[in-house]
Amino acid sequence: MNYPIPASPQEVADLRQKPVDEEIVAAAIAGVIKISRSQGKSLDQLTAELLADDRLLDGAQRRWLSDVVTQAWKKLS
Repeated sequence: MNYPIPASPQEVADLRQKPVDEEIVAAAIAGVIKISRSQGKSLDQLTAELLADDRLLDGAQRRWLSDVVTQAWKKLS
């Protein structure tokens, strides 16, 4: 991966300045997992946040993202 895994919410937000590609998405997901773990959150808490209704993603997209994050969480354990 060409991008380091973000270690803070600001570093995740800074990824918005990069062109979106698979590596940026992977880095963002890994960063969110790393930050969540450092805050003592469980996988269930993180997926609950992902599944919460928002205006950015529809329900199917939130479920898909939750599944991807769950798989990544398990691989990064």
